[in-house]
Amino acid sequence: MKWQITIAGILIFLVIATAFTNNGSKPTPLVFKVPPGWPQPVYDFKQNPVTLQGFELGRKLFYDGRLSKDGNFPCASCHQQFAAFATYDHNLSHGYDNSFTTRNAPALQNLAWQKAFMWDGGINHLDAQPLAPITAPNEMAETVENIIKKLSADAEYRAMFKAAFGSPQITTQRIMQALSQFEVMLVSSNSKYDKVMRGEAQFNLPESLGYAIFKQKCASCHAEPFFTDFSYRNNGMPMDAVLKDEGRMKITGNPSDSLKFKVPSLRNVAVTEPYGHDGRFFFLINVFDHYRKNMVVGPTTDSLLKNKLPLSNYEIGQLTAFLYTLTDTTFLKNPRFAPPNFNNQPPAEHVH
Repeated sequence: MKWQITIAGILIFLVIATAFTNNGSKPTPLVFKVPPGWPQPVYDFKQNPVTLQGFELGRKLFYDGRLSKDGNFPCASCHQQFAAFATYDHNLSHGYDNSFTTRNAPALQNLAWQKAFMWDGGINHLDAQPLAPITAPNEMAETVENIIKKLSADAEYRAMFKAAFGSPQITTQRIMQALSQFEVMLVSSNSKYDKVMRGEAQFNLPESLGYAIFKQKCASCHAEPFFTDFSYRNNGMPMDAVLKDEGRMKITGNPSDSLKFKVPSLRNVAVTEPYGHDGRFFFLINVFDHYRKNMVVGPTTDSLLKNKLPLSNYEIGQLTAFLYTLTDTTFLKNPRFAPPNFNNQPPAEHVH
């Protein structure tokens, strides 16, 4: 391979060098852009301002296996970009020592608008969320103390922490804040649906009919623009006999929260299978069949679903066409969210 020195190449090198070394200057602020028509995020950017250096550090950490005990399970092992940062094709994620987690890894998108995390809402701040999978024995199985030791022995990490936070000291808070700076930028807002809402495209007939059915039968829980209302509901999925997952009740201790789980976003739903908190539905048709005929109506089943959800084959076809318009290929393929230097892309060239 022959190297070609160009002005563009020099500029890219300078961007990378600035991102990683910063030469003792203040970090470069990044502007968080709220998509047109969307509400303001709930994440407190004043407490953790997003910077170019912090974002790049967070991205490196997100893809680094050293955050796990044996080096094989970075955050990205359960949250894959091509699956909207969910786990594709596995009902339960894989963890340390051939373990399985007890839930399906949810997609990481539009996190800046979420007040609580995990399927049961058990963690109420994004900066604290990574601690759960990092320390869980069936996930990453590591301690923060060991992570700090491993990262502190790496000169590149020390330089990156200095560039992002002003000193090379590596702490739990700084690791969590850097991860958050990467994750809050994971905004999915450029699907065909979004382009239609902005007047840049039009639905075809099946998509348009499906959108009308969606607004009539689905939007009460999967509210636009996030396609979730962030609430916790029992949608009639019987408890798995092995996992025995009680859902939200595990956090609140309230029997009225039994079998309630967070309403998942339908954004990028075509690429985030399998579905459900335990990944029991491998195809969209399985989800539709659940709602129209397989639900188990119990004491805590959501009142909107007491009579299940009548859906004809025709309606399912149109709904499926609409749900495919929620796939955001820009988000799924954006090099700024890929592993550092993936495909020789400059880490921060497209970060604004």
